[in-house]
Amino acid sequence: MAIPMHIEKLLKEHSPKIIDLRFTDPRGYWQHASAPIQELESILESGMGFDGSSIRGFQNIYDSDLLLKVDPASAHVDPFYRVPTLTFITTIHDPEKGERYSRDPRFIAEKAEAFLRESGVAEASYWGPEAEFFLFSHLSYSVEPHQMGFQIDSPEAAWNTGPQAAGENLGYRMPIKGGYFPTPPFDTLQDVRSEITRTLQAWNIPVEMHHHEVASAGQCEVDIRFDTLLSMADKLMTYKYVVRNTAKAHGLTATFLPKPLYGDNGTGMHVHNSLWSGNKNLFYADGSYAELSELALFYIGGVLSHVDSLLAFCAPTTNSYRRLVPHFEAPVNVAYSKRNRSAIVRIPMYQSGAENAKAKRIEFRAPDATANPYLAFPAILLAGLDGIKRKIDPREAGFGPLDKNIWELSPEEKEKNQRHPRQSVGEHSRTGSRPRLPVGRRRLYRRCIDDVERAQAGRDTGSQPAALPLRVLLVRRALASHPTTRVPRGPLSLQRGDRLVNVRLS
Repeated sequence: MAIPMHIEKLLKEHSPKIIDLRFTDPRGYWQHASAPIQELESILESGMGFDGSSIRGFQNIYDSDLLLKVDPASAHVDPFYRVPTLTFITTIHDPEKGERYSRDPRFIAEKAEAFLRESGVAEASYWGPEAEFFLFSHLSYSVEPHQMGFQIDSPEAAWNTGPQAAGENLGYRMPIKGGYFPTPPFDTLQDVRSEITRTLQAWNIPVEMHHHEVASAGQCEVDIRFDTLLSMADKLMTYKYVVRNTAKAHGLTATFLPKPLYGDNGTGMHVHNSLWSGNKNLFYADGSYAELSELALFYIGGVLSHVDSLLAFCAPTTNSYRRLVPHFEAPVNVAYSKRNRSAIVRIPMYQSGAENAKAKRIEFRAPDATANPYLAFPAILLAGLDGIKRKIDPREAGFGPLDKNIWELSPEEKEKNQRHPRQSVGEHSRTGSRPRLPVGRRRLYRRCIDDVERAQAGRDTGSQPAALPLRVLLVRRALASHPTTRVPRGPLSLQRGDRLVNVRLS
């Protein structure tokens, strides 16, 4: 196989000694394997095999062989290795079937782009995630049989105003929620962000701006320029890699954890999104609310209608839900609005008018950077396309527009706007509205049904009814302590499969 010209150029300019092949697992982590540069032609032609059973969410041990194939356009020389290394993003294939591997997250993103084109709605979608992060000077944690805990620190942190163990305290600390746009000496991370920016630019990832974010203790944001779905997912994986390795080179540790600090702003990944046909932005319409087209409204209606399911992909960790609380610039109500950072969908209004039609977009504010972009972006896109297909008008569906501080609505207004996303990661792993109890309570629930059925069988046969154990009487308490369950005062229906069992609990 002939080596592409742009790769030949990299070989001449950098003389790499190693090839590094990278792919994303279902959790959204980059994995990699390396080979000597002498294997380049062979790998470009035939790929590299690996054990799919050792990657979480991929293959079983008895069917483990998978194949990595290089995306030649992704070639780049990694700036963080001491040994010059040529890196590639890869696609995953099933070598026996001779086809793409269905669980490859990148393949899912490719299929989502193809689905959009085949739908006839638009030719392309553009994405602009704002992946915030913290840079800490210390991070330690312990999970032991007898103890657990964690400790973090930052020279900017509000808690470091007192006497310090080493050196002089000059007092330049950021207060809680006081980190937005301060200049040095309060902002100690300007050079780190600038180095991240320069590295991304050299990686052909344009950066629009960087700045300190709202939280104390080193919260930052580097904004990369929008791109199409698959390309942006690739860039976001590279972005996180560059942020982490640049931080490490400066003696810092970077985290994209949504809520590492209690009582201060969390770290989100607001996702900006628009649909295009040729050079036309399909989300723009002159003279309408927020200059949104009818298609854009239907798209918003789809996103908001599917928000519970979307959060399983866009806010996938338990820590994600510690961020989604009021008063920390994180959405808690399902509504849309222009310029409103308390709504789950915001329509930015930095520019307006037909001359700025290309800037019209929506901003979905619920995601965070623990999401796998190859799964989160397609999920958002398909939810929006479903809204277009079904013509879900968010106004008629009761989603707004709500141009108010949603966290401070009056009781009457709250009554009209009670739609909330589900409040735990477990609630998004299933469908339907019936509440699901924790494991221990589910066992109690099932045993209760057995007890009631035995008692009812005794009455049906005319024999003395069996006494109901204490656990039957505890079911009401078990259900009542579940935050999403309302327990009726009258007879309670317990369900197993398609069987209903009625029992009065008191």
